[in-house]
Amino acid sequence: MSGFQFNLTALKEPLGFIKVLEWFFSIFSFATCGGYKGETSLFVTCTNKSLTDNQTMTAQFGYPFRLHTVLFKGFDQICKEIWKPFYLSGDYSSPAEFYVTIAVLAFLYSMAALVLYLGYRHLYQDSTKVPLIDFIITVIFAFMWLVSSSAWAKGLTDVKSVTNTENIAKYLCNQTSYYVCHSEMEPHMGSLNISVAFGFLNLILWAGNAWFVYKETNLHGPPPASNPEQGPPPSSK
Repeated sequence: MSGFQFNLTALKEPLGFIKVLEWFFSIFSFATCGGYKGETSLFVTCTNKSLTDNQTMTAQFGYPFRLHTVLFKGFDQICKEIWKPFYLSGDYSSPAEFYVTIAVLAFLYSMAALVLYLGYRHLYQDSTKVPLIDFIITVIFAFMWLVSSSAWAKGLTDVKSVTNTENIAKYLCNQTSYYVCHSEMEPHMGSLNISVAFGFLNLILWAGNAWFVYKETNLHGPPPASNPEQGPPPSSK
């Protein structure tokens, strides 16, 4: 029979159980990165004590981290000086979007593979091509998790540096002597750190699962049976 036959037996095996983990952790991967919103702020005071134009400026940023488009907001004039628009620097959308894309594709493929394992297990076991295709795709995803997670880890390091209030304060206050910049609120990036951790965890899961998928292919099979016409092997004395 080639129809849909729902069977939970695959979930009791490493092949299916690890696929559930891959599906679950891929959700966390793209959610922690793709759903991020953060804010950094500075407190600006006038060097002239007679002026009380002390104000706070803020910049809100998030995925996909095109920071060069993020403008600090708060005021138009400070300490009797016109405030020039200030943008953050850098575009880190490439590693972020690459990472999220791999996570979404891994989520979709894991879901499709689970449907195959749970509903068409008999076809999967009887076929020689399907397990081989599954193995190749699994290896590709393991490699892509390595590349995307490494790229995003480097991108996140740069994002932290650019949005660090101490670095921003040093840059702004070097441009003028009318005001002084003070660090106020650092962006909370715990979820982004977690996204990197989930990326490398997915790498481990997909690389480990490649072995169990490999065992389902005809590449991993019993040695060929001996030819009966050759007779039994000679006994050693």
